[in-house]
Amino acid sequence: MNNIVACIDGSASARCVTIAAAWASGRLDTRLLLLHVLERPSAPPAQDLSGAIGLGSREHLLEELTALDERREKLALEHGRHLLEDAEAVAVNAGARDVARKQRHGDLVDALRDLEEDTRLLVMGRLGEDHDIAAHTIGSHLESVVRSVHRPIMVVMREFVAPRQFMIAYDGSATASKALELVANSPLLAGLPCHLVTVGPVTAEQTRQIGQARDTLAEAGFDVTTATLEGEVQSALGQYHREQGIDLMVMGAWGHSRIRQFFVGSNTTRMLSHSDITLLLLR
Repeated sequence: MNNIVACIDGSASARCVTIAAAWASGRLDTRLLLLHVLERPSAPPAQDLSGAIGLGSREHLLEELTALDERREKLALEHGRHLLEDAEAVAVNAGARDVARKQRHGDLVDALRDLEEDTRLLVMGRLGEDHDIAAHTIGSHLESVVRSVHRPIMVVMREFVAPRQFMIAYDGSATASKALELVANSPLLAGLPCHLVTVGPVTAEQTRQIGQARDTLAEAGFDVTTATLEGEVQSALGQYHREQGIDLMVMGAWGHSRIRQFFVGSNTTRMLSHSDITLLLLR
């Protein structure tokens, strides 16, 4: 797993994705791969024009349409190359030392699966180029990627700020504990103050698990603050990070507990669409 892969498109968030990926590349001392995937647009519905124009005219029209499609594809490729060139300049300016570019045809999820073995961290924006960045929604690609790609995913919102402190949404489950171990053993967030946060009520067993989690992080060198919140999970976590000035939230991506259920079905959309800080999703 040798690359930080940043998904680059023509969206307003592409610059922030690039800066976030450059930051991660520096923290992990890993190559940054800027990826642009050119997906073929869906074809318009066919029309039967046989009653309106003659055979010769139809053949000429088909030739014109074919030529137009080829021209559009060439322009799209050229546009993608410019996007990658601009992103590389942004990444270098942000401190990235080892930057590569890659352009692919086809489906984004398929492209990421092909690169998965050599991917250490994937960085994406919440919204693609066809979405309003101010809307509380997520791009259609993001949810598919979260479900399909088995690598840590950093989801960048409107802006990216290099984290000064972070929080882990923790519930004592096996998935959350594994995510915590990944944080403890990775240089990505090393040295940053950590808030270990759960949303109650908390049982005696969970209290024991939280204590163990705190000790694991402390032994790894983290300055840990623990907090138990009340109320609805999404609102409670959001209020806490705003009050504490937290820049990044770490969450386990799958499961059935109150916290992890946000990454299944409609709850995935709710959490990702309403967050205003960077999310790091771990499996």
